[in-house]
Amino acid sequence: MKILIVGYFSEISKLNILRCFPQEWNIVVVPPGKEMLDHIEDCDVIIPEHIQVDHNLLSTAKKLKLVQTGAGFDNVDVPACTEFGIWVANAAGVNAQAVAEHVMALIFSYYKNIPFLDTFMKNKMDENHLHYRGSELQGKKIGIIGLGAIGKKLAAFCKAFDMNVLAYARNIDVQSNGFVTMTDIDTLVSTSDIVSVHIPLNQQTKHLINKAVFNKMKDSSLFINTSRGGIVNEKDLIDALKNGDISGACLDVFESEPLPLDSELRNMENVILTPHTAGMPDGRKFHKKRYDFFITNIKRVENGEEPESKLNQIL
Repeated sequence: MKILIVGYFSEISKLNILRCFPQEWNIVVVPPGKEMLDHIEDCDVIIPEHIQVDHNLLSTAKKLKLVQTGAGFDNVDVPACTEFGIWVANAAGVNAQAVAEHVMALIFSYYKNIPFLDTFMKNKMDENHLHYRGSELQGKKIGIIGLGAIGKKLAAFCKAFDMNVLAYARNIDVQSNGFVTMTDIDTLVSTSDIVSVHIPLNQQTKHLINKAVFNKMKDSSLFINTSRGGIVNEKDLIDALKNGDISGACLDVFESEPLPLDSELRNMENVILTPHTAGMPDGRKFHKKRYDFFITNIKRVENGEEPESKLNQIL
């Protein structure tokens, strides 16, 4: 089996990834570009990051049996894969714990002013001139957009801190936990103290969070996105932060990644940024549970079985 892993990885991350896979498999880890194209023709499985798996790419992949992604799959043309007889599967739920924990860390960092206080102490500033605003979580209302595995895990965490939990799900069949109040998106964004996004990026959700949404939010509210950057109109978010339409933002994902060095978000005191690492608890660009899932799925396809968490059906 030849497994092609495409993405930007450090040398340490590459070694960690390679150690996960069976030794008899041919594992190739490359960045996007020409080197990737040299391997696409004879690979059996591709695990793609930072590339689009489209009709043009698939037409050169003569042996490809499976496109395996993490939780998100917005970079894969699923109908085209089906046309070529190639399975597509994601790893839904595998990183739920990690992402939900990351969201809680962002919430605490924001309301407890951790980045500011850390900088204050390390710069040896005069504590007699320490002025900041903090807040407890008890009684705060969090609105969770998307109640999948991550959203449900986050809801449980928030309940443990005596927060009130609202949720909106595009799928009307989604069942809430007993302590979650399901509502429409307008009610959620207009009444929540914290709004956290946990839906996939697709044609229906692109720029779902825009100027109109920010205008409905309370000017004291915190906006969090650990899902996909394209769900948010980033210009509208920056304007909302500048104009005081919302109080602040915590962001792990961006419309353009890596986040451009000249992005205004980097210089905003009411913004906390992390580099798309919410789902990677075991070190940057490495999450053992994710790769364990990948290996199990690859073995299923190798044995002629359907992959778990499949996104299409091959006849």
